[in-house]
Amino acid sequence: MGQSSRTPPKVAVLMGGPSAEREVSLSSGNACAAALREEGYEVVEVDASHDLCVRLHEVAPTAVLNCLHGRWGEDGCVQGLLEWMGVPYSHSGVLASALAMDKQRSKEAFVSAGLPVVPSVIAAASDVRQKHVMQPPYVVKPNNEGSSVGVYIVHEAANGPPQLSDDMPTEVMVEAFAPGRELTTTVIGDRALTVTDIITDGWYDYDAKYKPGGSHHVVPADVPKEIFDLCMDYALRAHRALGCRGVSRTDFRWDEAKGAAGLILLETNTQPGMTATSLTPEQAAVTGMSFGKLCAWMVEDASCDR
Repeated sequence: MGQSSRTPPKVAVLMGGPSAEREVSLSSGNACAAALREEGYEVVEVDASHDLCVRLHEVAPTAVLNCLHGRWGEDGCVQGLLEWMGVPYSHSGVLASALAMDKQRSKEAFVSAGLPVVPSVIAAASDVRQKHVMQPPYVVKPNNEGSSVGVYIVHEAANGPPQLSDDMPTEVMVEAFAPGRELTTTVIGDRALTVTDIITDGWYDYDAKYKPGGSHHVVPADVPKEIFDLCMDYALRAHRALGCRGVSRTDFRWDEAKGAAGLILLETNTQPGMTATSLTPEQAAVTGMSFGKLCAWMVEDASCDR
């Protein structure tokens, strides 16, 4: 499948899809498709829908670059379809994708690997609307969505429980609020890249992640060497604990006042964003890998039985 073959590999870039993160996925997919064409690949953009199996049969790709975000594209569903069809694909396989997308189960895997997380519970959204199910401050979020979709922060001085929107799932995760700086580390293959310090005016939510000017990234992060090294170590251990393949990104909160004990692992993303403001391409660039080379690496790494 390498680029030394006589005809360029045909890559289907999966993008869009029906999840809450459709627009971000379209941005990631378009960026990756353009970069792969620059690298000499034949590229077909595929907006994932209910006819995805038929579309992939029509395209007959050599490999799939999965740029889907959120449910169905990131939780093991599309990975299972690609395994069934025998089409090599990027990123993590069925089990790791499903495990990482389920925040509570991934936390259990992290704890088993000796990684630090904050206490959390799964609760009915109806209960969360009626009473504090945990002592404030705490955070409420869907257990199986990404990109800070539907995140509520309940501060210590809150008068009552959060008024969750009607489109929140029937069960949600409630976790203790971890104060401090937002740090993140990308893993490519078996190598942690670097650490980014994400600076925002408030919570690192959907807008902060994806809107220009929503956040400022300091990369490599200006943090003590001990914290930098711990982020690199924890990210690689989280990647392995979940059984991830290809590229993943692990997010942290660091409470400076507590030193190394204040570093908390939040979650691991098996399909990091690949937009103009995304963290993973930025980290790759800092370590000497261009955006085009990063996309090409993911395609060349594609396989089944992941």
